Amino acid sequence: MQLGKLNANDEELEQMLHEGKGPINFTVFLSLFGEKLNGTDPEDTIVNAFKILDPDGTGHVRKDEFKQQLMTQADRFTAEEVEQMFAVTPIDVAGNIDYKSLCYIITHGDEKEES
Repeated sequence: MQLGKLNANDEELEQMLHEGKGPINFTVFLSLFGEKLNGTDPEDTIVNAFKILDPDGTGHVRKDEFKQQLMTQADRFTAEEVEQMFAVTPIDVAGNIDYKSLCYIITHGDEKEES
């Protein structure tokens, strides 16, 4: 695990796991991870990065196209990692991802999971 440093020891990892509010799922992980990020890009910077995939400025990216990008570019996601992310991603019935909402979830956590 890497949170801005290499080789976190077991004690540090256990301490972080105990900060979660119950079992660790992807959303809880995002919340914990977001709290530990120092010097990370602010939400508007992440939104601007998504805009590269949205040249028409719709506020959405296609789920299938985004999945392909995640699995084929840079630090590639596995199919399982993509599905875990999509479980908390706002996707409409047409297969469009509201990336502004996704960026909020990434930086603030998913309110539905915390209640």
